[in-house]
Amino acid sequence: MGGCRTTTRRKKGERKVSDDFGRLLPKLTCPPPGPNSLEMAQRLAEVESRNITLLSSEFPVFWDEALGSNVRDVDGNVFLDLTGAFGVSAAGHAPPGVVEGICEQAGRLIHGMGDVHPPAIKVEFLEALAGLGPWPHARAILGSSGSEAVEAALKTALLATGRPGVLAFEGAYHGLTLGSLATTHREDFRGPFLSKTYKGVRFAPFPDDRGGKKAIRESLDRVRFLLREGDGGDEVGAVIIEPIQGRAGVRIPPPGYLEALADLTWNAKALLIFDEIFTGLGRTGALFGFLHEGVVPDILCLGKGLGGGLPLSACVGPDRIMDAWPPSRGEAIHTSTFLGNPLACAAGLAFLEELAKGDLVSRSRTMGTRLVEGLTRVLSGVPEVHEVRGRGLMVGIDLRDPAPGMPLKRAGVKVAAQALQEGLLVLPAGAVGNVLELSPPLTITEEQLDWAVECLGRVIRETLES
Repeated sequence: MGGCRTTTRRKKGERKVSDDFGRLLPKLTCPPPGPNSLEMAQRLAEVESRNITLLSSEFPVFWDEALGSNVRDVDGNVFLDLTGAFGVSAAGHAPPGVVEGICEQAGRLIHGMGDVHPPAIKVEFLEALAGLGPWPHARAILGSSGSEAVEAALKTALLATGRPGVLAFEGAYHGLTLGSLATTHREDFRGPFLSKTYKGVRFAPFPDDRGGKKAIRESLDRVRFLLREGDGGDEVGAVIIEPIQGRAGVRIPPPGYLEALADLTWNAKALLIFDEIFTGLGRTGALFGFLHEGVVPDILCLGKGLGGGLPLSACVGPDRIMDAWPPSRGEAIHTSTFLGNPLACAAGLAFLEELAKGDLVSRSRTMGTRLVEGLTRVLSGVPEVHEVRGRGLMVGIDLRDPAPGMPLKRAGVKVAAQALQEGLLVLPAGAVGNVLELSPPLTITEEQLDWAVECLGRVIRETLES
């Protein structure tokens, strides 16, 4: 790449103008991470808990600005983002309508009193959100993170059923606050805090393609047992599941599984919670992931893209369930200081408008097909590529040892590190980091997507051969 140019960080409010930024292919001025990113890493190490950010000579790069599907770091490197910033930037980074909505709202009201003297725009956003769902009369509890939405959903189920037990699934990721952590399966997240988490959560197997009909049967048998007979613990009042497991490696349940799960849940008079924080709002090529299966949950958790880039989440359900919450007598029993923050609500309203105006749900479906077909083509004949799978622009590349078929530990981590050197931002996923997870902005251009396919094909081959 040649020598690295050192840049000076721009003043606040100053933006580097480029007519094409957002639609560019990667352009590196130096091998990442460059000197400015390395300096920022040293500074971060002095002020942040060492558990938060992985810092090494090869990782990370520090972002300075982003637009569309491009990210520019503090060294002036331009990257193509296939992560969508954890799926948050569904409408692209800094979508014009969202930026305009935030700026307009910032000049009027930055903060309100969400559960005392609410901002007017909270009402507007909740009305728009209620109009999206499958229920004629929907209610919602707003939050700032996906974990908060899950916490609200679990509390709602307890109030509605009177039964505290929860059924979740192996591989599940529902957040890391104590309530949601109890339903998150990975031991590395749960282990240090088991003494503080609720013991009434049980886990059933999550079936995937490798187990076939036997895996489906075993999973449903376990669900049936826990719902009907139990194991001596608290009676189950809620079943929570991701329609597609994201962090576990884009794991898609077999056709008909979610429908069978719903039948078992309702026959047991429990509530079905769909965690669509990742899959919702167009990511899978449908407005909600449950639309692929024809199953309507009792409670829906939304987040990530909902705020257009600002922290915003929601627990949504029909009035017959949400009205299990008692009316406020001046003290809400579930609230937070920033509930219904006007800036976040303005961004959320603008995002929903972008979603409709840009026909991003349909675009996700079309571009997702293009991505999967392209990757299948360029990775054909690579024995370690077990599968390229996904729905819409939520795609996973599963890397396994071809002989025993076992996951290639940290293969996705190694590919992600090498892809960074090519100007591509991707994330590893799966319990052992063997899956490459792709969730680009739904606005990514055909040129960017096609370039990424060819580049990833080459990077994966070279990384696995080395």
